[in-house]
Amino acid sequence: MKSFFEKLTGTVDIDELDKSSDNKKSHDEDNDYEENEEKNWMEEEEGELTIDMYQDNDNVIVKTMVAGVKPEDLDVDISRDMVTIRGKREESHEVENQDYFSRELYWGSFSRTITLPTEINIDEAQAEEKHGLLTLILPKTDKGKKAKLKVKSK
Repeated sequence: MKSFFEKLTGTVDIDELDKSSDNKKSHDEDNDYEENEEKNWMEEEEGELTIDMYQDNDNVIVKTMVAGVKPEDLDVDISRDMVTIRGKREESHEVENQDYFSRELYWGSFSRTITLPTEINIDEAQAEEKHGLLTLILPKTDKGKKAKLKVKSK
């Protein structure tokens, strides 16, 4: 089975290529198999977003491409140590399957759950989408921060 990256980019796994060259199927059988396999993974599997995650002095920053998805159709759940991004890329059905020469874009539901390297302050977290790039700015909690409490008498 192809990985999400292979499906997303259209790359071919060398082992699968070798296996398919060993099988002497007719051209029509190959096309039917590929078309059915493509339909099956698009209906059954949820895609997984690729991310960049890094830090600066104050924040953990997560970036991912969500081109073709409206910001209101994105669902971002955060906790102190985890982020989940969910959405769905809707395909317009203007072209019939038999009229395609190539289909490499990913359509359908996707998600990604990320375990963060440090705890974050969820109340100050920000999300911004610009030109298909979703950027999450997640302020780190300052575990070394100290405060003095004034003791009240009752």
